Amino acid sequence: MGKIKFSVFACFLASLIACSTVPLTGRKQFSLVGDSEINTSAAQSYKQLLSDPKTTVITNTRDAESVRRVGNKLSVAIENYLKQNGYGGQYSFNWEFNLIQSKEVNAWCMPGGKVAVYSGILPITMDDAGLATVMGHEIGHAIARHSAERISQQMAAQFGGAVVGAAASDKSQTTQTVVNELYGVGGQLVLLKYSRNQESEADRLGLIFMSMAGYDPNNAVAFWQRMAAQNKGGAPPEFLSTHPADATRIQAIKNNIPEAMKYYHH
Repeated sequence: MGKIKFSVFACFLASLIACSTVPLTGRKQFSLVGDSEINTSAAQSYKQLLSDPKTTVITNTRDAESVRRVGNKLSVAIENYLKQNGYGGQYSFNWEFNLIQSKEVNAWCMPGGKVAVYSGILPITMDDAGLATVMGHEIGHAIARHSAERISQQMAAQFGGAVVGAAASDKSQTTQTVVNELYGVGGQLVLLKYSRNQESEADRLGLIFMSMAGYDPNNAVAFWQRMAAQNKGGAPPEFLSTHPADATRIQAIKNNIPEAMKYYHH
């Protein structure tokens, strides 16, 4: 009897979960949260962060222009690929690229294409190719819907067995509660931390995206070597938390460069 009840439960849960395929990697993924819901909440968080008096958005400088230029090249190349390969209708991105004054060595991309680069990482990126490495990686998280996966895990953890009933009765409200908590809507911005598997997938996607945008993916190796040098003698920057070990990551990137070079046009 217990097995029958579990099977019914599993089937009902499966009917509420969306299934999609990550572009380029082909990985199948399941999610309890829809893109429109998470993108709306993420955009709200992004707007709130930029308007916060404690946030200084850098504009009208060479560095700010570099962030916008690289971001625009990446977004155009990615959207062209998605449209040409049947993914166009599955993504609704309203891209924004901003440089934020901060000593933090960090960058991120929210769902829906909301990108922030912290000025503290610029001495390590050094040039447009370095920026493309970082931004391509962060956009990889968004394209692979890693936030939706993490939020779904959080929903399951918070609501347990009640997640099915909650999703069935008022899915939008349930989603909004979790998204607001994880992205800090209404309070301090809290960015998601991704698992090592998701980080590796974002590395792979980032290499391909920078190649599509006209940046030689071989430049990614030097960037990650510079990032690794920041870890000597202390805790890693926030940008590297929950990430693969430096040597492991760099070797994997070297292994993935031949795949990325197939998309390189300059």
